[in-house]
Amino acid sequence: MPLLADRSQRQARRVALVAGALAVLTACGGAATTRPQATATADDWPAVLREAEGQTVNWYMYGGDDALNGFVKRYLADRLRAQGVTVNQVRITDTVDAVNKVLAEKQAGRDSAGAVDLIWVNGENFATGKQAGLWHCGYPRDLPNATHVDLTDPAVRFDFGVPVDGCESVWQQADSALVYDSAALGAGDVESVSSLFAWARAHPGRFTYPALPDFTGSMAVRTFLYDSVGGRDALGTTVDDPEFTAAADRLYRALDDLEPSLWRGGSTYPASQDDVTRLYGSGEIDAFLTYGPGSVAQSVRDGVFPASTRETVLSVGNIANNSFVAIPYNARHKAAAMVLANQLLDPDTQLELYRATGAYPAVDLSALPLVERAAFDAVDLGPSVLPISELTAHTLPELPASFVTRIESDWKTRVLQR
Repeated sequence: MPLLADRSQRQARRVALVAGALAVLTACGGAATTRPQATATADDWPAVLREAEGQTVNWYMYGGDDALNGFVKRYLADRLRAQGVTVNQVRITDTVDAVNKVLAEKQAGRDSAGAVDLIWVNGENFATGKQAGLWHCGYPRDLPNATHVDLTDPAVRFDFGVPVDGCESVWQQADSALVYDSAALGAGDVESVSSLFAWARAHPGRFTYPALPDFTGSMAVRTFLYDSVGGRDALGTTVDDPEFTAAADRLYRALDDLEPSLWRGGSTYPASQDDVTRLYGSGEIDAFLTYGPGSVAQSVRDGVFPASTRETVLSVGNIANNSFVAIPYNARHKAAAMVLANQLLDPDTQLELYRATGAYPAVDLSALPLVERAAFDAVDLGPSVLPISELTAHTLPELPASFVTRIESDWKTRVLQR
């Protein structure tokens, strides 16, 4: 089990990234540097395909999901190969590592032929990269398959409160849910955050969440925050507002009260969501929050999770966001990266992604022909996984990136180091 120091180091790297980005902006006087453009632009798609022929797109992405890795290696790679493009999946454990790579190239003056062609990114990392001028922009709405996306949807137009401004392309939807062993928890135990906490106090050591800034751990704490105040409107508009200060104090009191009931008495926290799922699979815990409810089906089929595994949405609702891909401003293979971004939005690709990984579609299902919608409805992920209709019935908005950064920083000092 990785030590918590590892996660603290990752937090330090996030801080270093922000500091480095601001240093770049300061050195440039706040003005954007000259950005080399792709020869072809997305509004001339035949030209993009011609330029992409023979290129390899280096896609930096989280590599800890075996089902997703298989989808990329087989289905997606085959579709790109038919268009003359090779996919090189560069697996990383933390998106900040890829963004730092681009930032280092910018600081070194490498404004073309960059090593990174595409990054799976959102939230704080997108916001920091945008502030530092790291993204190639202007292409997403011109991708041929963008017609399948509701570009007016706030979840597509904004990424954790930051305007996308054509600097990243959506490719899957993430919804949170509570995963639990129905042999250990009843329906009443998973009805609400308060009933879950009550069950945890009655069964110490059987629930936990990963240490922040882990993406899912951060989601868990934000879910608890929403529940403690009743929704987004009670948090104010900035982290300096008295509403947010009061809400945060209430949150950390609740977490202090919960901590002795967590795995290992709260003396330590799992370093990552992967560690949490391993604890569940080994029977050390009975419940956890996830951002990937669809992926639970494969774990049940493989016997990693018990057949009695079920999912639910707590009464407060579930946090949802979209995952995006972004092309660095200095990417060597922008055309190939656009071809990949476009392929990800193909309805058949979205359907296979849903079947293979349980990742919920980013395309607007309501706008698809009836037969294509029926194909999504026909996907059977088993009794452990919630249908899309139930999962999306009560979604909560993501907080702005500045709120997320503050929560992750405060959790470290007010929970981890207390």
